[in-house]
Amino acid sequence: MCSPKLLAFLVGSVYTLFVIFQFKGDEYIAESCSAFILPLLAMGYFCMVQKKSLFFILFLVLYSISDLMVVVSKGISPDVDYFLGNSLYILAYLSLLIEISKSLCFKYVMKHYKFSIAVLLALNAYIAYALLKVVNPYLIFGSEYFIEITYNVSMLLILSVALLNYFQKDSRKAFYILIGALCIVFSEVLNVAYLYVSHQNLLNFLTVTIALVGFYFLYEQTKLNYKNTKAGSLYEQKL
Repeated sequence: MCSPKLLAFLVGSVYTLFVIFQFKGDEYIAESCSAFILPLLAMGYFCMVQKKSLFFILFLVLYSISDLMVVVSKGISPDVDYFLGNSLYILAYLSLLIEISKSLCFKYVMKHYKFSIAVLLALNAYIAYALLKVVNPYLIFGSEYFIEITYNVSMLLILSVALLNYFQKDSRKAFYILIGALCIVFSEVLNVAYLYVSHQNLLNFLTVTIALVGFYFLYEQTKLNYKNTKAGSLYEQKL
């Protein structure tokens, strides 16, 4: 499993099985196959990345557990599946948010990117509202609204912080994180469309494919380091 070629083969095989079963119309097996993609990447991270991060580990583990719940979803109640699964995703996103934020100089960002932050806040509010409006007819309990809002906010915060991180760092690592965050958010939007708007095979195919691309970039960025050449580093030193 510690061989990059073996990891690529396993991920490629699982992804191929997902595509086959998805377009055959066997949704349960397709989702079960796709659920193993991130756990395989997580195993590769544990085996091949020497300098590990606690919060990135939490992101991988929590997200993987929630993904794998689909395998046993027929044996648990829909409410448990919904609340536990989404709670794990939220915790995973918060862990990733902390991981990205660790290297961000917020004083530098607040000083130099006030307009960008205002635009991001407005955009996030609009996207969160649009997503909630789509799922609103399917929500019954107040706790479901809380889960959906928290889920969307945590997801969108990752994209916002990743973008600000790229503005400050302007490095390949920051770029990989940004691409990973973009893919995750786009994948989540497509997933909402697949679940609540149009149950088409193509939408789920795009959801999983884009998520895989995002996970790949997040995995690859763990092998890179930031270069202390950006103004934010100088700003931190002056403080």
